[in-house]
Amino acid sequence: MMLWIIFALMSAAAIIALLWPLAHKPRVSHAGSDIVVYRDQLEEIDRDRSAGLIGEAEAEAAQVEVSRRLLAAADSQAPPPPVQPLWHRRAAALAALIVLSAIPAGLYAVLGSPNVPDQPAYARAAMPADHQSIVALIAQVERHLAENPNDGAGWQLIAPVYMRLGRYADAVAAFRKSLALNGETATRDSDLGEALVAAANGVVTHEAKQLFERAVARDDHDPKARYFLGLADEQDGNRDAAAAKWRALLADAPADAPWAGLVRAALARVTNKPVAGTGPTLQQMAAAESMPEAQREAMIRGMVQKLADKLHADGSDLAGWLRLVRAYVVLGDQDKAKGAAADAKRALAGHPEAVKQIDDLVKNLGLEG
Repeated sequence: MMLWIIFALMSAAAIIALLWPLAHKPRVSHAGSDIVVYRDQLEEIDRDRSAGLIGEAEAEAAQVEVSRRLLAAADSQAPPPPVQPLWHRRAAALAALIVLSAIPAGLYAVLGSPNVPDQPAYARAAMPADHQSIVALIAQVERHLAENPNDGAGWQLIAPVYMRLGRYADAVAAFRKSLALNGETATRDSDLGEALVAAANGVVTHEAKQLFERAVARDDHDPKARYFLGLADEQDGNRDAAAAKWRALLADAPADAPWAGLVRAALARVTNKPVAGTGPTLQQMAAAESMPEAQREAMIRGMVQKLADKLHADGSDLAGWLRLVRAYVVLGDQDKAKGAAADAKRALAGHPEAVKQIDDLVKNLGLEG
């Protein structure tokens, strides 16, 4: 409402400024009074000369000067424009006021949506992304939560958004509110634990570990909690325990699990062996087991190089790029892994979602910096 009042005042000020001259009488020019003065001066010079008060030469010089000024004043005086009656001008001002007010209202009635009611924050937040920016959506939900701090659904809605934007401290606070208001579940426990890990730069803190343990106690199939408990073991130096947890997690993983690649990469990291799905196939790995160490490594590197050559010839294979980056990490070649990630982002530059998956993998594998 305040915005409409401001717009109305601005419009009124503009209209008044434009129409004010029409509603008042024009000023009458006084330029003609100079001509009368100069004519009086000429007559006075003639009287003074006749009375002998000034000499003939002085009189002629004065007449020349005054005559020059008289001609200049006459030349500068334009004929005055015809003056309309006052009521004509006021009628024109009133008509202009009505027209200037009616045109915007008519345009809005035709082009706008005057009959559409205002929408609450959640209704607007549910609109497709092309209708409004993510920043505007977040601001709307944040205003709603500032006025309704006990809205558990609102906190549950905005917490994952904070995570995607890298606002980890805000995500932790939002997940805490959601947990307190909506009740504890395995998913909410593991979500808060993940936010705590992110806020701690990837370290599984004591509180986060407790949350993951609580989540697994509620749901022993929770993949997020099981992965981070393995990561906690790795950070504590217990690589065998981490590998056992991740092998069990992969054994239970659906065939199309989106997180399976991350777990395979983690398992390869703690076992120093390629894992099925990160590079060579299971059959290739079985054949490699019977080879001498040097021969086995050479075979694996040859397969990785073959994959790299294929991707550099045709860079549209996202899954292939992900496998290549993981394979270099397993082989302990961090520089090549970073280079492959950079090549993948260049090849897939026209596909933002694919580039994001590459960035996520780089982050999860610790290749940043």
